[in-house]
Amino acid sequence: MLPQIRTLRRQSVQLNYKRTFFIGLAFLSISAFWQMYDSLVPLMLKNTFRIGDTLAGAIMALDNVLALFMLPLFGALSDRVRTPIGKRMPFIVGGTAAAVVAMILVPVSDNLVNFPMFVVVLFLTLVAMSTYRSPAVALMPDVTPKPLRSKANAVINLMGAVGAIISLALMSLLIPDVGKPNYLPIFACVAGLMVGAVVILVITIRENKLLEEMKQLQGHGEEREEAGVEGSGALPRDVQRSLLFILISIFLWFMAYNAITTAFSKYAQTVLGMVGGGFANSLLLATAAAVVTFIPSGLIATRIGRKRTILSGIVILFACFAAATAYTAYHPTINILFVLVGVGWALINVNSYPMVVEMAKGSDVGKFTGYYYTFSMAGQIVTPILSGALLEYVGYRTLFPYAAFFSVLAFITMSMVQHGDSRPAVHQDKLQYLNVGD
Repeated sequence: MLPQIRTLRRQSVQLNYKRTFFIGLAFLSISAFWQMYDSLVPLMLKNTFRIGDTLAGAIMALDNVLALFMLPLFGALSDRVRTPIGKRMPFIVGGTAAAVVAMILVPVSDNLVNFPMFVVVLFLTLVAMSTYRSPAVALMPDVTPKPLRSKANAVINLMGAVGAIISLALMSLLIPDVGKPNYLPIFACVAGLMVGAVVILVITIRENKLLEEMKQLQGHGEEREEAGVEGSGALPRDVQRSLLFILISIFLWFMAYNAITTAFSKYAQTVLGMVGGGFANSLLLATAAAVVTFIPSGLIATRIGRKRTILSGIVILFACFAAATAYTAYHPTINILFVLVGVGWALINVNSYPMVVEMAKGSDVGKFTGYYYTFSMAGQIVTPILSGALLEYVGYRTLFPYAAFFSVLAFITMSMVQHGDSRPAVHQDKLQYLNVGD
């Protein structure tokens, strides 16, 4: 047994990138689905079913409403399950299978112009996706030693970005420029990607075996908590104030950014006159720019601090959203703005989550992580409805001024944050800069 333990300890010093890549396939498939959902479902609601933008926004917010209840529930359920293939795998396999069956019927109902069927299958798809999102995310920390989880999360985030880029590329290629589009081929390709990713995951990852290895490491001191770390307790009043302001800032910049990502496919066709899947090219550029900027944004924070880096990102978002209001028709230069939007979003996203958890005491990191996701999800629930109402009752030209307005509010509240801004250490492994919140 001792030689095996020594081997495990040596393995725990370095991240198993191959294993982490295979685990990341689950997140790749999830991100591919959500990118497709955010882009195509608004077009179906508007162009096929003639649904008003306010109601469409409420439908688009449904996934985040479900997430508030179902993600904690199924995360907790997967903690308690024990099966021959593991505790997370049954949810990943079952949830993916259910989601694939239901999601294929979404474009079918669109082709049939059958709204009751559309609502039912869309709801079933969202429920199925919610059953395995938390177990899929939890699989990585289950089988990765704590000191290596930042690196592993970097790989996971890169895999998610690849999934989003694949969906955007499919939409750019497969949506025709004329006539009513048939979205079934795109849904089928993403469904095939999801099935293939999970099949490879199940074949390559032996969850129970890896869990047993982790138990042995934990039993021999590899996972002990650091001594002397403060326990939970009330934060000082000034830290509470900073925490409140950064959480409000998170809510506000998600209000701004997600209004664009949710409605741009409709806006591109209605205001800019873009046809087919042209809108996907702009979103693809923003996603690619964000990925490229992940590492530089971490390096910038080591020089000027996280707060200034985030404020810089907000300024970039505001400038781009304000400039985009001038476009009344598509021009290639708008893609430059989307590249800069991706850069600004990366500057914000890489550094905001670490600022939140840095205010936490030793045993409260999980609770503060919950705060982060609660406020980010709240923004993603409210903004499709509020921005949708403006689109419907005022006009589509309100979209970018709306995003610019909430960017200004986010800058004001973020300026009031006074804690959580210690400059991060310069990591030897630059992948650690990709450890960002979702």
